[in-house]
Amino acid sequence: QVQLVESGGGLVQAGGSLRLSCTVSGRTFSTCGMGWFRQAPGQEREFVTAISWSGGSTDYADSVKGRFTISRDNAKNTVYLQMNSLKPEDTAVYYCAADPWGLGSRDKLQYNYWGQGTSVTVSS
Repeated sequence: QVQLVESGGGLVQAGGSLRLSCTVSGRTFSTCGMGWFRQAPGQEREFVTAISWSGGSTDYADSVKGRFTISRDNAKNTVYLQMNSLKPEDTAVYYCAADPWGLGSRDKLQYNYWGQGTSVTVSS
């Protein structure tokens, strides 16, 4: 059984930073593309960023480009999301997801496995 467990969420002031982690078990992590999505109250779950299985390719939503950085450590079965210069509009539940095709995608339907989410609140 594949499990994704996120951690690192919390409350931070605008302009601050957080680092989210997502650890994967039960599947060969190194062959999966990984993505981060977020969902604010009353809104659709939206793409934030993704990374390919090798880490050689990354993609970012325009809203986070230049502020967020995705990375992965295949030896630790973990993907990270470094979030800097946080804004109140970044407030959401953040989910990591695993793409068995290995590419990392903006399309939620490409992801077979999801974590339970970690909450990020940015105060103004």
